[in-house]
Amino acid sequence: MSSAIAGATTERSAPADGYVLRTATAQDVGGARAVMLDTVYHDLRSGYVPRWHADIIDLEGAYLLPLRCTLLVALHGDEVVATGAVRDRGPQAPPNPQWVADRFPSGATAQLCRIYVRPEHRRHGLARALVRELGDFAARAGGYTSLYLHTDPAVPGAEPFWRSMAHEVCDERRLPGGGQGIVHFELPMPPAGDGHATSNI
Repeated sequence: MSSAIAGATTERSAPADGYVLRTATAQDVGGARAVMLDTVYHDLRSGYVPRWHADIIDLEGAYLLPLRCTLLVALHGDEVVATGAVRDRGPQAPPNPQWVADRFPSGATAQLCRIYVRPEHRRHGLARALVRELGDFAARAGGYTSLYLHTDPAVPGAEPFWRSMAHEVCDERRLPGGGQGIVHFELPMPPAGDGHATSNI
C-alpha cells in the first residue's frame, strides 16, 4: 500500500486472502461506521455512548478531513470488514489518570483507535497490518512523538494482541477501585520513511 500523509486514496491488495487495505474515502464511511457500531454493541457491550463514540458518527470530520488524522479500512470484496484510525488527541483526564494524560499530550500524541475487525475476518493479520500502516502514517505526518492506545481487556483477544506489540504504560485494574478497567499502551514510533509502505497483509 502506498500511503499519503492525507487526502489521497491508496491501496494494497493481498490476492491470497482477497483483502484490500486502503485509506478510507467518503464512500467507505457507511461500511466503516457499521463495523465500529457493531463492535461497540457486540464486543465492547457499551452501546453507543456520545461522549466516547461521537467520532463514529462524524468519521469524515474526525479522520478524513484533518491533515494529521487518518482512517484506514480493509475490504473483502466490496465490504468493509476492518477499520483503524489515528487521531491527534491524547488521553484526557478525567477519566484517565492525570499522569497518563500528561505523558501523552494532545498534538504530540498519535492515538491509535477504532482498530476493529469483524469476527468472521479475524486471524488473517488485518489488525496487525492496520497497526503497521497507522504507525507509518503517524511517523510521516510529522510532529508526533508518541504512539498511544488503550484497550478494554474484557474484549476477547484484545489484551494479548496489544501485549504482543506494545509496552504497557498503565493497567487501571491495578489502581485503587480498578479505575476504568482499561489498559494503556505505547508503541514504538517507526522511523519516518519515504511515504511508500510495501509490506504484505
